[in-house]
Amino acid sequence: MATTARSERTQPLPGTRPKSALDDPGASAAIARLLTAESYREADQDLAFLQEDQSRGLRLQLEYLKVEMLLERHEINHTIVVFGSTRIVEPHAARRELETLRARSAAAPGDLEMARRLDVQRRLLANSRFYDIAREFGRVVGRAGARAAPADRAVIMTGGGPGIMEAANRGASDVGAASVGLNITLPTEQFPNPYVTPELCFRLRYFALRKLHFVLRARALVVFPGGFGTMDELFEVLELSQTRKTSPVPVVLVGESYWRRVFDPDFLVAEGMIDDEDRELFWFADGADAIWRSILLWHEARGTPFVACPEPAS
Repeated sequence: MATTARSERTQPLPGTRPKSALDDPGASAAIARLLTAESYREADQDLAFLQEDQSRGLRLQLEYLKVEMLLERHEINHTIVVFGSTRIVEPHAARRELETLRARSAAAPGDLEMARRLDVQRRLLANSRFYDIAREFGRVVGRAGARAAPADRAVIMTGGGPGIMEAANRGASDVGAASVGLNITLPTEQFPNPYVTPELCFRLRYFALRKLHFVLRARALVVFPGGFGTMDELFEVLELSQTRKTSPVPVVLVGESYWRRVFDPDFLVAEGMIDDEDRELFWFADGADAIWRSILLWHEARGTPFVACPEPAS
């Protein structure tokens, strides 16, 4: 009659012992070479193999899966995604850089390039107000999330870098709220900002996967002034909404005068390049509370309010 098998064998199988040197003096050295051979490494332990071009599909799957699993583990179901320039820093830092450039320009009055840089820095100082708005918006979202159940709260998600991203993560951190950062690997060293929640700070290799994770849980997209990267992320979301590849989400452009110079949607409508209804995929707002309330109203009007969005405290 069969009995229950033991959890461990009492007699080792033949393959668990190396070939004896008594039978072949050269066996030990040969086995040592085999055990250290590249081909003998298990595939998931072989970092060189995982970096091969042919392994790109595996890397894409892993990059998707790791972020997805950890966000689920931490009950991150709703995100408010904030984009914006890495170059817009807090006002006192922008002012300090302006004073440095002024001193350099005064020492080289004929240097046209220095004069140009000084003019740019004046604009960056003026735009540093957006850092304060993004930081306050992070606080508003953080406070709202604190009044919701963990699985229902909305959390700030950014690209995890400096500038506007830092400001939004910092605002959440100011009020003790969790926030997500999806940092990207670049040819030059890329540091995450120090205000992302450590358990929710990721480093991704592929921009495409990063943008996928931005969209998957987004309940709103808040876009501050920025350059190519910001516009890439903005227009991809607008295209996904326009084509209904994904369900539309609120898209709020912060800084109307800036965005109206970056692109002219009314011109695109007039030229027949987009439809008039596509103009309704986004709107302009300024001020943290105004941004948040417009997001709430958008969801309420469509019958999609989510528990993560209680009214901000007065």
